[in-house]
Amino acid sequence: MAMSFTMSLNFLLLVAMVATNILSLYHLSSTTSFLRPKPPSPTTTAVPQHLLRQLHTIRATINHLTRLHPDKKPASTNPTNKIPPPSDLLIFSNLSPIASSCHDYPDLLHKYMNYTPFSVCPKDSQLAESLILRGCHPLPRRRCYSRTPSNPRLSNPDSNVIWGSYSSATCRSFKCLNPKLGFDPNLDSTQFLAYKSDLDLTIPQLVDIAKRANSVIRLGVDVGGGTGTFAARMKERNVTVLTTTMNLGAPYSEFNAIRGVVPLHAPLQQRLPVFDGVVDLVRCGHGVNRWIPTTALEFLLFDVDRVLRGGGFLWVDHFFCKGGDLEKVYKPLINKLGYKIVKWATGSKMDSSGVKNGEVYLTALLQKPKSR
Repeated sequence: MAMSFTMSLNFLLLVAMVATNILSLYHLSSTTSFLRPKPPSPTTTAVPQHLLRQLHTIRATINHLTRLHPDKKPASTNPTNKIPPPSDLLIFSNLSPIASSCHDYPDLLHKYMNYTPFSVCPKDSQLAESLILRGCHPLPRRRCYSRTPSNPRLSNPDSNVIWGSYSSATCRSFKCLNPKLGFDPNLDSTQFLAYKSDLDLTIPQLVDIAKRANSVIRLGVDVGGGTGTFAARMKERNVTVLTTTMNLGAPYSEFNAIRGVVPLHAPLQQRLPVFDGVVDLVRCGHGVNRWIPTTALEFLLFDVDRVLRGGGFLWVDHFFCKGGDLEKVYKPLINKLGYKIVKWATGSKMDSSGVKNGEVYLTALLQKPKSR
């Protein structure tokens, strides 16, 4: 009995000793961690302004979408028991928000929107183009009456233009504009009709190529088409061509309209305002060249692919770049589309700028596959 009591006492002492050691270790570890110096907190880094603007745009978009899709109320809250309008109708009845890039230029945007509602719009076409070229497109809508020429006549093309809208105060007629820009239709009546070198592709050749490919050209887009000469030539063959152009110091859009073709007042960085897969031909004119950033040019080419139907044609007309960049940059960029090469011609650019910079021209006609 005494021996059993002694063993029990020893066991209790052992348990007490182990518990004491565990508590001592816990207290020691807590004290050590408390005394250990804390790592310095990271220095607060200022958030870049462009990220703040993007966050503001995202928040504004979320708020806009929230307004478009309000929480549905129970039927009992509708005292007249009227059927609510379809959600799609609610979406289309709301004004769309302005392009996010507009937020990057608040001063210009404020000047553009600083007008008197229900009165004549201010003379700010140059301000509008400044915003468009900076990516603020489409411009926000306004409630003012547009200015138009007082007495436009076909017999007098100059009467179709408000000349005060342009920077040149001395030029009040198409006659004093540079005819090489296309403002004189009679200067080169053979443009797109005469074959002078391998860099040329005439309209008769284009029509013949489409015919032999069992294709048809009814609708086209001329990207950077200037005064609309190509669209006017195609109009003679009952082909409708939309011309994207900008009024950079001269009335390009008005001149298109006088010729009876449709100008699309759109910059190169804008998504083409055309539905998917409905266009038979897209021509990229002289405005599409090496000055366009490579990434922007890639987006442009893939937007061209979006609007082209299967079997449609992409015509790169006199694209110029530095000779070394053609093989390294632009040919691989064009080949990403996976189009069939119908024509691929290169030649030296022999004007002063071309000789100085070692530039070359590229004219290419490519056909989009009918199926992927």
